[in-house]
Amino acid sequence: MPEPVYISAADSYALRGWVWRRSCVSSSHPGPVVIINTATSVRCRYYMPFADYLYQQGWDVVTYDYRGIGDSRHHSLRKLKADWIDWGQHDFEGVLRYVARRFPGQPVDVVGHSAGGFVIGFAQSAHRVRRIFTMGAQYAYWRDYAPEARRSMFLRWHLAMPLLALLIGYVPAKRLGWMEDTPKGVALDWARMGPRFEHNVRRKRETPEGEPEAEMLVRGFARVQAPILALGIDDDPFGTRPALDRLLEYYSSSERYHLRLAPTVVGQPSIGHFAFFHKRFRDVLWPLAMEWLRTGNPPTTYSWRAALSTA
Repeated sequence: MPEPVYISAADSYALRGWVWRRSCVSSSHPGPVVIINTATSVRCRYYMPFADYLYQQGWDVVTYDYRGIGDSRHHSLRKLKADWIDWGQHDFEGVLRYVARRFPGQPVDVVGHSAGGFVIGFAQSAHRVRRIFTMGAQYAYWRDYAPEARRSMFLRWHLAMPLLALLIGYVPAKRLGWMEDTPKGVALDWARMGPRFEHNVRRKRETPEGEPEAEMLVRGFARVQAPILALGIDDDPFGTRPALDRLLEYYSSSERYHLRLAPTVVGQPSIGHFAFFHKRFRDVLWPLAMEWLRTGNPPTTYSWRAALSTA
């Protein structure tokens, strides 16, 4: 059974998460540990079946809620200053440091869903990661949305969401049936995204050396050395081919594979942006992530290879 834990972010914010850990680990051959980075404003509990699967396959597992989300929401969101950069720079960084302390010597893998694959590049310790698997990972540039859904998505995520954030001080998304309530800074990051993320976040902010902070953030992605398998589902309106390629371009030091999957390949009419993590895909899709994390070898069967490209 998973153990509830508190994890200190890099700036000491208290994050709540869950840990699956084996009682006996060989000191000479320690097994791997995987961190699951969630999608924007999705509770880490959503990924528990997938985390349990990886645990059964030999990984120790850490899941957590970003600040302001789920069990890491401690006070009113109106007073919380948090954006996507904080989630990577402080929250994911804090989890990496926690794993280094609690799982010393164990290889560290990461699964990133949606923005969870984006925030990896902001963590100072991201160079410690061995392998990365992402599902629908991108940073929500609206022109990359699927054409048939682009208008409605633009109205919701780039007009209604930032307006609510500015008027109320946060996005009451849970009451609207969208997702978890969301900090204003995260909503505004999402809403203002353009083709290059560094042109739209932390604007006019500088490092102590007088450099634009956004330029420093971009360089951080080159610290990531881990090979990446980025899975995109053809009926995912967020995770289109252009959207995934746009993010992968930043991970310039990584060996990158972009795998496209049509739902019909696995006998499904639809998978979309979220269903990959549903239990019904345990025997159909989850082994794809598991084998990549275990071996670092891209898929080799004909049906997968036909849709695989190398960045």
